[in-house]
Amino acid sequence: MSSFKLSTSLGRLGATAAALLAPVVAFAQETAPAAAEAVAATPVPDKGDTTWMLLSTILVLLMTVPGLALFYGGLVRAKNMLSVLMQVLMITAVVMIIWVTYGYSLAFTDGGSLNSFVGGFSKMFLAGVDTTTLAESFSKGVFIPEYVFVVFQMTFACITPALIVGAFAERIKFSAVMLFVVLWVTFVYFPVAHMVWFWGGPSAYTAPTGLIFSFGAIDFAGGTVVHINAGIAGLVGAILLGKRTGYKKEIMAPHSMTLTMVGASLLWVGWFGFNAGSNLEANAYAALAMINTFLATAAAIISWAVVETLVRGKASMLGAASGAVAGLVAVTPAAGFAGPMGAIVLGLAVSPVCYFFVDVVKNKFNYDDSLDVFGIHGVGGILGAIGTGILVNPALGGAGIVDYSTADFAAGYAGTATQVWAQLKGVLVTVVWSGIGSAILYKVVDAIVGLRVSVEAEREGLDLSSHGEAAYHAS
Repeated sequence: MSSFKLSTSLGRLGATAAALLAPVVAFAQETAPAAAEAVAATPVPDKGDTTWMLLSTILVLLMTVPGLALFYGGLVRAKNMLSVLMQVLMITAVVMIIWVTYGYSLAFTDGGSLNSFVGGFSKMFLAGVDTTTLAESFSKGVFIPEYVFVVFQMTFACITPALIVGAFAERIKFSAVMLFVVLWVTFVYFPVAHMVWFWGGPSAYTAPTGLIFSFGAIDFAGGTVVHINAGIAGLVGAILLGKRTGYKKEIMAPHSMTLTMVGASLLWVGWFGFNAGSNLEANAYAALAMINTFLATAAAIISWAVVETLVRGKASMLGAASGAVAGLVAVTPAAGFAGPMGAIVLGLAVSPVCYFFVDVVKNKFNYDDSLDVFGIHGVGGILGAIGTGILVNPALGGAGIVDYSTADFAAGYAGTATQVWAQLKGVLVTVVWSGIGSAILYKVVDAIVGLRVSVEAEREGLDLSSHGEAAYHAS
């Protein structure tokens, strides 16, 4: 075959192949953009946000163990230190198991259109949660792995009941603590967490929301869920258990302010995960929560020291540590909403109020809140929750990131009044739910295992009488 005939045949063959493949090529060209759009539409977790949330989760655990444990451990008498450490450690472990069993489901699933108090059991045993499922952040279309959200919220569920034990430290049975915590997180904490924080994310905002959320109340990191909730439960427990043997007749001073200072410092460090992590994203609002956590705490430390100097003539380390915690508590609900100057005002205001409850109100009504859980966490949480409704206003330097009123915030006071009223309703529901629920559960626990140790065991110290060991041994 001549070269001319060969080239002519190959040309015809190529033209035929091109004609046959033309529909295939056209189809591929049409489907490629559609496939690309489908891939782009599939939510992908942000690695930066995920990393920040993993770190924040570890920081909140640091708050509890060892932070809170050492803070409380230093405040009790030496003979009861290990009992407090044991209670905090065991509460953390037990609540972790409860959380993944049914707690996460009760707090963060839809309980039905007619139920705004608690979630359902659709994610019991973490059903449907795996490495592919995602949780949406506060920004529409921004996601983190759901496992990260599960463990982050789990650390909140752990520290809240651990806070309560400071109210009745040095006189409660270990078995009573553990039984109470199992019941309390089930019937008090999980419902309050659902009422305050459940909303389905920005993409599903029209879905049913928790009761307190539906009021328009805002709580950035747990002023109601954690601090008011625990503070009220602690007050009820302190009253129902009664005062420690020898209360106001024997010296019950903290045995180690050094350990208390270490614990308070770890609380402050861990609180950045607590507050800034609650933004669920590593962005400017996380930075806002971070600077507010610095400033409110610093202001509260200074404020407590000034008040103590004016009243007692001396500023104490115990007072400074108490002021630090009070500032952290107060700024928690406002962390991502208030401006930095508002955070300073909140810190300056909370210490005198908490000092008054710790030094005056407690003595006036003669209840033995051993480590001032109500006086600092309960009262500080209430002040912070209400103050958030004021300080979120952009006219006062607040972020104003939610549409919390139809009024013009920058123009007048109507918007602030509307938000403060929403905050008050949220506080009231939390106080009533925690107060009544906790009282019932204390009575149930008392009927089953009894609440208090014997007078002999209390005088010996709970380290030896409850756990058979001592923190310190004579050389």
